[in-house]
Amino acid sequence: MLEPSTDERREQGVGDFGGATVLFDLDGVLVDSETAIREGLLAWARERDLDPALVLGHSHGRTNAGLVALVAPHLDPETEDLVIEGHEAARGDTVRAMPGAHDLVAALAADGRPWAVVTSGSRRIATARIAAAGLPVPGVLVTADDVTEGKPRPEPYLLGAERMGAEPSACVVVEDSPGGTDAGLAAGMPVVAVASTTARAELARATTVVDDLADVARLLLPHP
Repeated sequence: MLEPSTDERREQGVGDFGGATVLFDLDGVLVDSETAIREGLLAWARERDLDPALVLGHSHGRTNAGLVALVAPHLDPETEDLVIEGHEAARGDTVRAMPGAHDLVAALAADGRPWAVVTSGSRRIATARIAAAGLPVPGVLVTADDVTEGKPRPEPYLLGAERMGAEPSACVVVEDSPGGTDAGLAAGMPVVAVASTTARAELARATTVVDDLADVARLLLPHP
């Protein structure tokens, strides 16, 4: 059976990715944790006498362990991961839901659409941020604890698809970072990139670049 074309789907009031299993990144997509992450990393950089600009410049879309391996290869990634987590957790009261996040996940639930979260953070940090933002806990949550190679490698999104019981080609990724975008594309999935924390030009490799979650909703859900 032939799938309807994009134009036909629009005429029928169906979003461009209607029916796809949705795999969300967490930070910068569903949750605004920018202050907690930035201040936590700056505190760690000061403790370890590292260049703050270098640390921040390479942090987006990477696991803490991956960041440490890149900017401070003389340090133990697992040990430093816990130190960074501690700094970020201490600033957890700054975490909020991204505008439109509550409405989007509620609409997906009402439409019976499967969705999951695939994040570069640890399970402890991810669940704390989801709770702080007042968002529902997804049935599938893939974290840095679950994978050997984090983003920009495809493993996190491939694992997300597997745990959702979906083929990669039947999924759509929602991201906000170049590394996360590359991970989704490498997994064989279309990527909707939200320009919430990154300039649109840096997200140009994504399948589609949008401004906010309201735009994401129009791509994912039926509409009049």
